Amino acid sequence: MGEYVLAMTPNAGLVVRADNLDVLRLVPDGSIDLVYIDPPFNTGHRQKRTQLRTVRDRGGDRVGFGGMRYRTTRVGSRSFGDAFDDYLAFLEPRIVEAHRVLRRSGSFYLHLDYREVHYAKVLVDRVFGRDSFLNEIVWAYDYGARTRRRWPAKHDDILFYVKDRNRYHFDADAVDRIPYMAPGLVGAEKAARGKLPTDTWWHTIVSPTGKEKLGYPTQKPMGVLKRIVAASSPRGGVVLDFFAGSGTAGDAASALGRRFVAVDESQEAFDVMRRRFAGRPGVVCLDAQRGGKAAIEVADEIARVLEPDREADQPVADADGATGRRR
Repeated sequence: MGEYVLAMTPNAGLVVRADNLDVLRLVPDGSIDLVYIDPPFNTGHRQKRTQLRTVRDRGGDRVGFGGMRYRTTRVGSRSFGDAFDDYLAFLEPRIVEAHRVLRRSGSFYLHLDYREVHYAKVLVDRVFGRDSFLNEIVWAYDYGARTRRRWPAKHDDILFYVKDRNRYHFDADAVDRIPYMAPGLVGAEKAARGKLPTDTWWHTIVSPTGKEKLGYPTQKPMGVLKRIVAASSPRGGVVLDFFAGSGTAGDAASALGRRFVAVDESQEAFDVMRRRFAGRPGVVCLDAQRGGKAAIEVADEIARVLEPDREADQPVADADGATGRRR
């Protein structure tokens, strides 16, 4: 995916460790431009990521580039439970709250995989209305173990809904463009410009050895989240992720000049985000599960993020996909 222009305007952010349903009930009606959530996938297993340190060693246990050998040392691990007896009952009140807090021009992205996405779509259709469903985005990647007993599962599903199909924010011009698969068929000018992505996104996962990696088990790549934030939120808008994990949605929002609220009840997730946003101007990390933090303190911090004036002149797509101005 291509690079986005880094916004230079200051923006506010909030990271909260708390039960997300408690925090959602503190968010005012119609105050959020974009809700993106990546809830546990209900795999029935414990999600775990082990962190390793590698040192060049002729007698090492791993072989790397050019045949060089490396010795690996385990330096830690992070994990969380991913099994629910009634997954949809767990999601439903949170999706109802997501619908409530969205602006009329707001968008909702639900990131799941093949295990629950079909059932979850029926649930979200009931909350948002079937007419509010715009896309099923398939994020395809190519990494990890491969079974030989069926087609290897190498994609996630992202359901895209809007609060009001007749007035939602979607800025196609802000989205990174991708190469044509057959550039010779479209001419040199079009090939050089690239094309708008379709609903199938090819993008690598976060590399286990790359600079982006934070060590969180289900960390999502910035490229995927920047594309969503750029398309479906206005400059200066507010992005909410209440299954925040490693905080990638908040980081993408911050990089693109949006404000954000990121919520997760996991201590490990909160610790990762606190390190990720350390020293970031305007970002407050609040552990509401420890130290007797009152709901009013969380509400005050949410109000701080929501407070700044925003540009009203923003592109909004109507029912036919034409671009108008945001009111």
